[in-house]
Amino acid sequence: MSDTQSKPRLQRALGLTGLTLFGVTYMTVITVFTTYGIVNQVTDGHLPAAYVVAVITMLFTAASYGAMVRKYPVAGSAYTYSQQSFGGAAGFLTGWVMLLDYLFIPMINFMLIGIYMNTQFPAIPIWVFTLVALVLVLVFNILGITLVNKVNFVIIALSVVLVVVFVALAFKQYLGGDQSVGLIDPFTFGEGGIGAIASGAAILALSFLGFDAVSTLSEEAKNPRRDIPRAILLATMLGGFFFILVSWAGALAFNPEWSTLSSAQIDAAGTTVMDSFGTSWFTSFFVAIYVVGAFGSGMTGQVSVSRILYAMGRDGMLPKPLSRLHSRFGTPVIAAVVVSVFALSALFLSLDTVAFMISFGALAAFAMVNLSVIRTYLFPKHGKRPEGAWALIRYGVMPLIGFALTIWLWSSLEALTWLVGGIWLAVGVVIIALVTGGFRRPVPKMDFSESDPSTEQIDQLAEDYPLDPR
Repeated sequence: MSDTQSKPRLQRALGLTGLTLFGVTYMTVITVFTTYGIVNQVTDGHLPAAYVVAVITMLFTAASYGAMVRKYPVAGSAYTYSQQSFGGAAGFLTGWVMLLDYLFIPMINFMLIGIYMNTQFPAIPIWVFTLVALVLVLVFNILGITLVNKVNFVIIALSVVLVVVFVALAFKQYLGGDQSVGLIDPFTFGEGGIGAIASGAAILALSFLGFDAVSTLSEEAKNPRRDIPRAILLATMLGGFFFILVSWAGALAFNPEWSTLSSAQIDAAGTTVMDSFGTSWFTSFFVAIYVVGAFGSGMTGQVSVSRILYAMGRDGMLPKPLSRLHSRFGTPVIAAVVVSVFALSALFLSLDTVAFMISFGALAAFAMVNLSVIRTYLFPKHGKRPEGAWALIRYGVMPLIGFALTIWLWSSLEALTWLVGGIWLAVGVVIIALVTGGFRRPVPKMDFSESDPSTEQIDQLAEDYPLDPR
């Protein structure tokens, strides 16, 4: 048997529906309540307005992801796109900062599972629920992407039921009670102005990591060039619609002075809102579905980050064992274990700290993907530049708008986030120095010898990235 036949490899098992559901599940339609209290505090109750700004920004960025995945339909996401557009060093640093959001995404979901379960079972410490969720997610991810895909269908169905019931109860309460908040008031800027809305929208970037997560599954999609771009846009639009709808209904039904609430009420803002309906059974129902949704988001989050570590391990920028696949299930088992070990820090970090760090990494990666479209299509290293007015708009104007909006939101994050993010980037530079012998050798990178590699070439490269021959 040849090496090609005997080597374990990622399995192409996902179609358009599975990919879209993966992205929506990663975002999870009830992720509104992940940062519900935090963003309402920042925007003074104008969460829907912050979501509108975030959705507009993310649609431009999602289009850029779609353009890049058509060019490079392989695992690695923003890491691969930046690497091929701007070189190995830029690619690694993009992937490195992107690890912030991907490493923290499973963690924040494990934290939220602990926080919300504790509201129903206060006698059991938060860390117990967090640890159990972490172990279960690791087991599911080792068993493979097909199992994860099946679980996603169940999670989406339950989440939609919750959203429908919540919206119905919220509007019933609004129409039959206090209507001091106008129907369009939640979409205005409020006293904090556009600056407060931008700060809130920057935090909400973590809600849209689902479309980036879809791009990491390019080697597990049946038809990546066709289905990945479609799934990215569909997941962004579906997720954005539900986010705006749920946050709007919640703002109409429950609009307290957010600055007066305790930190525990802010962290578990979902139960705070549900309790306002005066229906105890619905609060319990919400917690049950939210925990299931958080489990699904943590599960898909770990799938994505383990694939990124897998890609970096293949390139030689991180230890090679990270690129090792399970002999039976074909999953990056060592990478998955590393993610779980990192997620143990959920036992002592605060929810808002993790939320800010996720958004920092996400927005940095989004900015680089937008720039990569311009570099790849309008200034190609190989091949012919697309011509015509539409090409200029599609590959120039649209990604430039996406880049500008992303940088605007990125600059709205708090100073501590920038400090931690800067330190993380500095560590990435040190890693590059070590791998390249003090910058004397080129940074290892995936080598596409042609501007538009064939499916066979991609499959071969997916098994074992060669280093740049230079």
